[in-house]
Amino acid sequence: MRSIWNGAISFGLVSIPIKLVNATENHSIHFRQIHLADGGRIRYRKVCELDEEEVSGGEIGKAYEDADGTMIPITDEDLAQLPLPTAKTIEIVAFVPADEIDPLQMDAAYYLSANGVPAAKPYTLLREALKRSNKVAVAKYALRGRERLGMLRVVDDVIAMHGLLWPDEIRAPEGVAPDSDVTVRDAELDLADALMDTLGEVDMDSLHDDYREAVEELIAAKASGEAVQPSESEDSGGGKVIDLIAALESSVRAAKKSRGEGEGEAVSEEDMADVHPIKKKATPRKTAPQKSSPKSTGGKKSTASTAKKTTQKKTTSKSTSSASSSKGTSSANSAKKQTSSGSRRTTKKKTAAPRKRASA
Repeated sequence: MRSIWNGAISFGLVSIPIKLVNATENHSIHFRQIHLADGGRIRYRKVCELDEEEVSGGEIGKAYEDADGTMIPITDEDLAQLPLPTAKTIEIVAFVPADEIDPLQMDAAYYLSANGVPAAKPYTLLREALKRSNKVAVAKYALRGRERLGMLRVVDDVIAMHGLLWPDEIRAPEGVAPDSDVTVRDAELDLADALMDTLGEVDMDSLHDDYREAVEELIAAKASGEAVQPSESEDSGGGKVIDLIAALESSVRAAKKSRGEGEGEAVSEEDMADVHPIKKKATPRKTAPQKSSPKSTGGKKSTASTAKKTTQKKTTSKSTSSASSSKGTSSANSAKKQTSSGSRRTTKKKTAAPRKRASA
């Protein structure tokens, strides 16, 4: 890799010659501006606004524009004469825990390479010291005409440096948070936790730029003269008022489905974990019959019991009335017999009386 800066790391009285190498690269696809009428490329020319003539790069210098519009020329010689101790040196000023560095300050990243054989020993010493201390080094350095802040840390067996923004370059997040008071329910937090657990971890190396790949396919199709089919864009629901619980439940289901887990399962507030206990059938208990009022509405058992009792009462009532009826019938028959017997006796007495009179 080509170095973009040569200098040294100042580690107390130890000086470590190094080369600065870019640790990142930009894979974005760049486009040119063209004239739509004929496809000609549009170029920018540097023209002096006073004489309206095009000037070359060698004729261009730098100046500072004052508040009233006055241009104050500044030459490279002027800048070189400034007392800048970090012009060719990465000066370590402190060692701090990594969590003290605000990620908002992170800027460009570089690899520091030992420059020459004599630099190998102090370079290794600083690298191992950083490893054992579990700290990062805060340093100052100058690059592209200005002094910058940096953070040194170990990546594998290499010392890497992250450019940092100065603290006063970080804007306060005023007016960014929601204005109104928002209350988040425990059920919503539980679903959010379930979604986080379902998504789980990811292999960072497996992530890639889908949009860049789509642009490359578009360019290849146009270059070969193929017809480009418009892709269907998914509706993200931006700007719509949604049911947060329903959206979280759908997200959990979608995440499980993408991982091949629990297809078709519904997510509820009571179903937050992946472990589902087996439900056993409840054994019916023997309970004493309870009196039920007409207003109360019981289950199937109480209804059946009440119906059974009513049937038993009706059966008993029928048998009782049947027995009473049979008793009444037998009593009536006895009375008839007794009446018939009495009438016969009376008839015999009446018949006997005339006979006596005749004999007389």
